Amino acid sequence: VNAHAACVRLSHMDPLEIIWKWLQSNYGKLVFLAIVVLIAIIIDKALTRVVRKILDRSQVPNASIFVNILRVVVWVLAVATVLQPVFGVNPTTLFTALGIGGLAVSLGLKDTIANVIGGFGLMLGHVIQPGDYVSVSGTKGVVKDINWRQTIVRERNGNEMVIPNSILNTASLEKLDPINECLVQVPFTAKAGIDPDQMEQDIIAAVEKETKGLANTQYPTKVKLTGFSPYGIEGMVYAFAKSDLLLSTMADAVARAIANAEYLEHGAVATDEQ
Repeated sequence: VNAHAACVRLSHMDPLEIIWKWLQSNYGKLVFLAIVVLIAIIIDKALTRVVRKILDRSQVPNASIFVNILRVVVWVLAVATVLQPVFGVNPTTLFTALGIGGLAVSLGLKDTIANVIGGFGLMLGHVIQPGDYVSVSGTKGVVKDINWRQTIVRERNGNEMVIPNSILNTASLEKLDPINECLVQVPFTAKAGIDPDQMEQDIIAAVEKETKGLANTQYPTKVKLTGFSPYGIEGMVYAFAKSDLLLSTMADAVARAIANAEYLEHGAVATDEQ
C-alpha cells in the first residue's frame, strides 16, 4: 500500500521536482564521487608526466606499457574507493566475483595475456626497447613503441609493422647496430695501375659534394678496396643516409658522384644497398 501511494505521489510530481529531490538526497554521494574522480585525473596526469621523465633519464625502456599499467592502477583504486559509499557495492564481493569470472574470461583472452607478458619479457630482459634497430623475419626497422599487445616497428620508407609481442618472443629477432640502419654500399671497379690513396680521396670528395644535404654527418664516407678481378681493382663506397631519406636515394647520389670518374673501368658502377 505504501509503495502504491508513493508511486501515485511521484506520478503527480513535476519531473524537475523529482530530479531536485533526488539530488538533495544524494548530494553527499555526488560530491564525494566528483572529488574522487578529480583527484584520480590529477594523479593520472601527474604520475604519467613524472614516470615519462624518469624513464627518459634512466636506462629503463621507455615504452607506453609501463605508463598504461600505472594509469590502470590509479583508476582501479579510484573505482574501489567509490563503490561502497556511492553505489553501495562491497569492493571485496565485486573483486571476488570478477576473480571467478576472470578464469573463464582468461581462456578467451589467452592471446592478449600472452602478448602482455611477452611485452614485459622483451623490455625487462632488455631484449629490445624503443629506438632499437631490429630485423624481424627479414624486415628491418626502428622500434617505435611497445604497448599492451604489440610492438610497432617503423621501416625507413615510413611503413609501420605491427607485431604481436608473443610472436617476438618466438620469432627470429636480430638486434642490429644503429649504423647499419643508414648504411648504403656502392661497389665499383677501378682501373689497374692507379694510385689507390689518390683514388680514395677523389671518391670521398666527389661523394661528399654530391650527397650534401642527404648524408648523415655523424658517419663519414669511407672507401675500401675489396679485391681484384679480370676487370681491375674491386672496391666499395660506404655512405650513410639521413634518417628521413630512402636508402635508394642515397645510393643513387653516390653512384652519380663517381659514375664518370676516369679511374673507373669503363665507367661502370653497380649499386647495392643494405
